[in-house]
Amino acid sequence: MALVASVHVDSGWSLPDMVLSDLAGCDVRLTELAGSEGLLVVFTCNHCPYALAVWPRLIRHAAELAAMGIQTVAINPNIHPDYPADSVAAMQEKVAEWGIAFPYLADPTQTVARAFEAQCTPDIYMFDRHGRLYYHGRIDDAWKDEAKVTRQELLMAAELMISGENPPSPQHPTIGCSIKWKEA
Repeated sequence: MALVASVHVDSGWSLPDMVLSDLAGCDVRLTELAGSEGLLVVFTCNHCPYALAVWPRLIRHAAELAAMGIQTVAINPNIHPDYPADSVAAMQEKVAEWGIAFPYLADPTQTVARAFEAQCTPDIYMFDRHGRLYYHGRIDDAWKDEAKVTRQELLMAAELMISGENPPSPQHPTIGCSIKWKEA
């Protein structure tokens, strides 16, 4: 496991109009998943300890964000033969086990992760109602121990976004396991 931080991405770039597969193998267009106020895109997986620590918060926050009009989608770029815990079958098990109520999509070609310049799991991007990047940062200030969270940075950013305020500054990068890139 290599610890990696997300890279800085300028606010305002457009949500890529890309197609992924859902867990039944059906095509899903990212731009069609947005809610009335925006879309949260999270690159994540099933095996990374950083992603595992954040999953329960992500699931809870997704419900709060949905109530604000912001939909959530999780994308697994680690569909890799060396990581069977991140296979589509394993993703289906986690959806049932964890009660994931939002789309959890596979990115087997890693095209979407590359378009986003995603680096790690988790890597979090929130787009506004116009499909413009508003927030690219961590979920909160204590990834490892939720009891030590003092700043709910993602939720605070969502509230600012739907209020029409400027994006929060600074936006702290997420940290996590490196994406398991396939050979080019």
